[in-house]
Amino acid sequence: MFVPSMFAPSMFASVLAPLKMSFLKRLAVVSLIIIGTAFLNTPMMAQTSGSAVRPPESVDPQAARPGTGGAQTLEDILRRQRGLPVDDAFRRAQIGAQANADAITSPLGTRGAASDSDIFRQLRFGVGDVNVSTGRPVDAILIQDGGMRWLEWRKGPVARYGAYALGGTLVLLAVFYLIRGRIKVEHGLSGILIHRFSAIERFGHWLLAVSFILLALTGLWLLFGRTVLIEWFGIELYAQISSAGKWLHNNVAWAFMAGLVLVFFQWVLQNLPNRHDLIWLLKGGGIFMKGVHPPSKKFNAGQKIIFWSVILLGVSLSVSGISLLFPFEFPLFAGTFAWLNEMGLLVGQNFNLPTELQPHQEMQYAQLWHTIVAFIMTVIIFAHIYIGSVGMQGAFTAMGSGKVDKNWAREHHDLWVAKIEAEQAHKLRETALPAE
Repeated sequence: MFVPSMFAPSMFASVLAPLKMSFLKRLAVVSLIIIGTAFLNTPMMAQTSGSAVRPPESVDPQAARPGTGGAQTLEDILRRQRGLPVDDAFRRAQIGAQANADAITSPLGTRGAASDSDIFRQLRFGVGDVNVSTGRPVDAILIQDGGMRWLEWRKGPVARYGAYALGGTLVLLAVFYLIRGRIKVEHGLSGILIHRFSAIERFGHWLLAVSFILLALTGLWLLFGRTVLIEWFGIELYAQISSAGKWLHNNVAWAFMAGLVLVFFQWVLQNLPNRHDLIWLLKGGGIFMKGVHPPSKKFNAGQKIIFWSVILLGVSLSVSGISLLFPFEFPLFAGTFAWLNEMGLLVGQNFNLPTELQPHQEMQYAQLWHTIVAFIMTVIIFAHIYIGSVGMQGAFTAMGSGKVDKNWAREHHDLWVAKIEAEQAHKLRETALPAE
């Protein structure tokens, strides 16, 4: 998949000129498209990364292999560095099978069926006959070949489709903005402000938001740094930023978890589903059509979806992150696989997931899961940031100052406004009653 990554300013001007948009609005659309296309092109840049400094492949590895006595060739190494597939069947087959043993009369016949190199390849590819005192198969793994499969998944499908998801989301938001425009307060801002969120509520929100943004940026750097960014920044600067990013990622995670707990206990009761949510969903929340304002309490159905997505995905990120930080103390997937086997979920009756895993195997599974969940949560947060900033007039002040315009509140949270007005009227009646 390829999306042009460079756009001429005149190209944007010709597209946006017919639209009645201010400079800042055009800048927002252009920024979303540029960042989105950058993500869409990330997989292609990763594939071509380093091509300028690596010699082109000129020799077929299979043709060159006889010259090395059947061993690995320079072409094999270069293909692996470029991220190209390498056929290692020639190595997997040389494991000292009895049928391939030299005759006893030959010069090497006394060595038996396997040489030291053959035994090493048996261990390398997990086919050796290894006996350990514990009797556990997991302890018999001396060379864990699963690390290569983890690496291929990490730099392949996970990174590729994750970049497509982020880039596609940003481009879709830009297109939606061009079509729908900013959702404005139809009756105009009244100038009358209503208190919506307290200081502690806003603190919890921004603690969670800022920590997540830092985690997302450092996570993306660690994922795409060696395949894309290293050639832009150079090896020295890349190494320094990566070292700082890893430290930041591991420590800001605790602030993220604290914000997650704080936000949950502050808003969980107000985010429980009610009958008004179905109406809101059926009407699309009034986001797609002007003049449509479905009833809503303090949090509408869209905000509840965001809330529960953040809580559930955030908990999953936290658990897998702790497992990555402490793989010996908090293994995650061995127990999960055992539960799935008992429940008969995801797999057939004749196949069971492994329930005994080494710490580095736990980390491989946890890292892949951590990355996939992080991509999903980032896509959701993109939509949340869009609505809370350029997408809707008057929305940002709710978490900025804690107050919102009364007309905005009536259009998007009418039931909540009615409740507040009823409470204020009740207080006025109480203060107006004469003392007995």
